[in-house]
Amino acid sequence: MRILILLFVMLLPAARGQDILHFYVNPAASPGAIQRNVRILPDIPYVPNALPRQRLDLYLPAQTGAPRPLVAYIHGGGWRGGTKSNCPAPGLVPLGYAVASIEYRFSQDAPYPAQIEDCKAAIRWLRAHSSEYGIDPSRIGVWGASAGGHLVALLGVTGHIRDFDIGPNLDQSSAVQCVVDFFGPTDFLKYGNPPSGGHDAPDSLVAQLLGGPIATHQARARSASPLYFVTGDAAPFLIIHGDKDPIVPLQQSQEFQDALQRAGVECALHVVAGSGHGGPGFNTAEDRDLVVNFLNRHLKPGDQGKSD
Repeated sequence: MRILILLFVMLLPAARGQDILHFYVNPAASPGAIQRNVRILPDIPYVPNALPRQRLDLYLPAQTGAPRPLVAYIHGGGWRGGTKSNCPAPGLVPLGYAVASIEYRFSQDAPYPAQIEDCKAAIRWLRAHSSEYGIDPSRIGVWGASAGGHLVALLGVTGHIRDFDIGPNLDQSSAVQCVVDFFGPTDFLKYGNPPSGGHDAPDSLVAQLLGGPIATHQARARSASPLYFVTGDAAPFLIIHGDKDPIVPLQQSQEFQDALQRAGVECALHVVAGSGHGGPGFNTAEDRDLVVNFLNRHLKPGDQGKSD
């Protein structure tokens, strides 16, 4: 497996799953430094008898030391594509983090809620094996884009319930301490009409996720929508969304932010002016600092404000 360096690529749920968003986590570091300082443990199954997609990659410091906070990244791809290998987060390892990149069953493997069940199983596995890999189980954050943003948002609002905790390590919590959500959908009952076809069309990405059109799967659509799980127990959120997004309307993140704030939950929404569903507007130093400082504040409070 090739070493991932500073420029990592996120797969998002565009019609063909193109690589359309790049994110520089730590542009001050050199690719050689990342390679020397990061130990990669690929394709670890997080459930017994794991299917090919029920695996994760770990990115750990080359030298062991005190337990580190963990950032778990969940990729996009319309719930039916993408790969854990395209992860923007390993650049966080030189900043004092451990990183996991999680893969999950796609909609062609199993309809929702298989995807969130897998993500929760991965978080529980990471806690169960935290001492083995030098992870602090009390400091786990999640980051995802688009379909991955949807799944990390669900993780952030369902930590206090066990509805989606299925499988092994049930003695461990699947709750997370903070969430970075890049333009994930949050309310499928009000999703709108993507340009690739109405969201309720039988072959749409959302219909494939739900196992059928929203019109005939209302309960499942609601159960898949993070908005309807918001309570005061939700994790803090940082949401980043373009105001020209043709795939996931900005309104999805705005209404989600409103619901979180009404519940008394910290939620910052950064709108990227002129940007669509990913693109160059998400590659700025401002975006990097927003993400890293947010993670530091919630997972490394002693390092608040440090980004390199």
